[in-house]
Amino acid sequence: MKHRLTSIFAGAALLFAGQEKISAAQIAVAAAADLKFALDELATEFQTNQPDITVQITYGSSGSFYTQLQNQAPFDLFFSADVAYPRKLAAAGLALDTNVFLYAVGRIVVWVPKASSVDVEKIGIQSLLAPSVQKIAIANPKHAPYGVAAVAAMKSLKVFEPAEPKLVFGENVAQTAQFVQSGAADIGVIALSLAIAPTMQGTGRYWEIPLNAYPKMEQGGIILNWTKEAEAARAFRDFVLGEHGRSVLKRYGFYLPEK
Repeated sequence: MKHRLTSIFAGAALLFAGQEKISAAQIAVAAAADLKFALDELATEFQTNQPDITVQITYGSSGSFYTQLQNQAPFDLFFSADVAYPRKLAAAGLALDTNVFLYAVGRIVVWVPKASSVDVEKIGIQSLLAPSVQKIAIANPKHAPYGVAAVAAMKSLKVFEPAEPKLVFGENVAQTAQFVQSGAADIGVIALSLAIAPTMQGTGRYWEIPLNAYPKMEQGGIILNWTKEAEAARAFRDFVLGEHGRSVLKRYGFYLPEK
């Protein structure tokens, strides 16, 4: 493991070779909850190579962040699980350079704890209707893109109507995953990026919902035009969008948008 971590940091260091260090700066990032593990890893690597830049990340639902950012909440960067939110902010004149970037395409799975009697790998979406299932966790579709995708998938695969009375809502997809992992719900529809993260991978089983069962989850972001650390924000954005950043996102189960 030590060798692997050394290799990861060495690879990241190569990306910064010859790059001018940026003077001391602190950037605040609002990020979709599905990015928790991938973006934490990237931020650690970035700060190792740019020690004068501190990256503070707050995770939550993209819709809630959108509402806050309309009122100029104190963030420099926004990574949304639905590119529609940063596009709306850019259209309102709130994006630096008016640029919206795409960084990933999200995927969803049906996830159960390891001890569950539900054979999710075998029966797939029908797992939601298993007799032992009393509570189904999904992200709140009112403001969480992963909740919107979960509802769309259930409707597309003809299980929404019988499943609806059992639904419980997480504030975001990370909280949704916690509901199932803790036993507060029996099963859930969560982000693939969370299902394969180290803290969840060994505690449950999942079935990936076909991509054609829900609208494509294009994820994107912007740098906010009120940032006082534009250079540092651009540097972190570019690191996430670079080859190493893309490889980390891919490892966490994200599809990658074409360049």
